[in-house]
Amino acid sequence: MLDKFALLGFGPGGWGLALLQGAGTTISVALATLPFGLALGLVIALWKRSDSAILRWLATVYTTVFRGVPELLTLYIIYFGIQVLMQKLWTGFSIPPFGAGMVALGLVLGAFSSEVWVGALNAIQKGQREAASALGLSKPQAFRLVVFPQLIRVALPGLGNNWMVLLKETSLVSVITLQDIMFITTRANVVTKEPFLFFGAAILLYFFFSLISAWGIGKLEQRTNRGYAAFGGTTR
Repeated sequence: MLDKFALLGFGPGGWGLALLQGAGTTISVALATLPFGLALGLVIALWKRSDSAILRWLATVYTTVFRGVPELLTLYIIYFGIQVLMQKLWTGFSIPPFGAGMVALGLVLGAFSSEVWVGALNAIQKGQREAASALGLSKPQAFRLVVFPQLIRVALPGLGNNWMVLLKETSLVSVITLQDIMFITTRANVVTKEPFLFFGAAILLYFFFSLISAWGIGKLEQRTNRGYAAFGGTTR
């Protein structure tokens, strides 16, 4: 039994260092994807509330497609399909696995987070924007100074759930040879024939990241709710 756990160590024949590197890759992909996906989702949400019928239609098509297509298929289309298409136009073009994973997962995150942003935008009272306009603020200024701070507070729980889902979805990048947790543990299992040991280690790593994320999201929610709670749970 001790010999088996030695396979998780950092000595000769141990996979400890490779697992740590895989964990670093997983977190790197998730952290790189998050701002891209959330910013894209906010843009799509604003399009959904736009006065332009074309923008609303484009936003609806986007969310319908990327919420309906499996994430793995999106990843394959970006990494293999787009790459082949671009190579016909530009010889030597290639998409690195990290970039393909970030873009594919970001497109999916954008679709799901847009629904969270829309719900949060609907929760902001119209009077907030009218008050900002009465103070002489332009629409961009009103959004940045008045709407967006409240938007973050309302959207944060839903965006936190999006982050937790994204953490798990990063495991898909292993299929395009990006050496994340799943790639390393699968490779270790093939070499050692110890599936429970290495896939169990993967479970613990993902669980650890989830616990840290839940704690961090909770702290952020407390911080963003401080002013709201000070006014008795109402915005004025």
